[in-house]
Amino acid sequence: MPDLPHPSPLFSCACQGRRAWLQALVAGAVVASAGGTGTAWAQVEVGKSSALRNLVPAEALEQAAQQQYGELLAQAKQQGALAGPGNAQLQRLQTIAQRLIAQALPWNPRAKDWKWQVNLIGNKQINAFCMPGGKIVFYTGLIDQLQLSDDEIAMVMGHEMAHALREHSREQLAKTQATGLGIRLGAAILGLGDMGTAAADLVGLEIAARAGYAPQAAVSLWEKMGAATGKGGIGFLSTHPTGPNRIASLQANVPKVQGLYEQAKR
Repeated sequence: MPDLPHPSPLFSCACQGRRAWLQALVAGAVVASAGGTGTAWAQVEVGKSSALRNLVPAEALEQAAQQQYGELLAQAKQQGALAGPGNAQLQRLQTIAQRLIAQALPWNPRAKDWKWQVNLIGNKQINAFCMPGGKIVFYTGLIDQLQLSDDEIAMVMGHEMAHALREHSREQLAKTQATGLGIRLGAAILGLGDMGTAAADLVGLEIAARAGYAPQAAVSLWEKMGAATGKGGIGFLSTHPTGPNRIASLQANVPKVQGLYEQAKR
């Protein structure tokens, strides 16, 4: 499967992927007042989602994401990089996604109506992301180069799903575009950077544990990521937390969800 060109050299927490479709949004979206999303029945402590996101219409963002997702898949298919339904790695991802989605819905009431999708693109980059509306992409480089277990894949996927469930893209758009006159969604939007990264780590950890994936895999995942990013540690890209801090936070929260994992495995 040939590589599909991608600008990000590392697992970028979807910053580059999200930037691409955010920049494609049209200007002039009106102020919306969507309902809030709390922390559901969370065992981890992440607080409530920012109320600022309510300034951006969820429907517009999800529709734009769906369009960009379709374009990305079409490009990958044209280049022979999109995995077909018989691909073993894709089937593996879809199985994991089904288990996670079942545990994700309480984090956002809108998620029950999302048309969740997961696709695999042949690319050596270490990357994965989930767009608003539940549109998931994994690159083969992430799975192959890091030799990820199912538990570790679940931690990556849970983290990316958490960004969508916590609506970090809406929050970012509101923070960068809000004025006294309303909202404009346009080319000035930047990537999410480190927005919500810590919360997404913990929400993803809990979702995966509830789905029966070993919480300790979150730690081993980031240890592998640290090895992949070289001597600089896991603080890949200037917009992300440093490796030791990230691992320490995850390790401290593993006991909080260990019981959920053990219950799911019974």
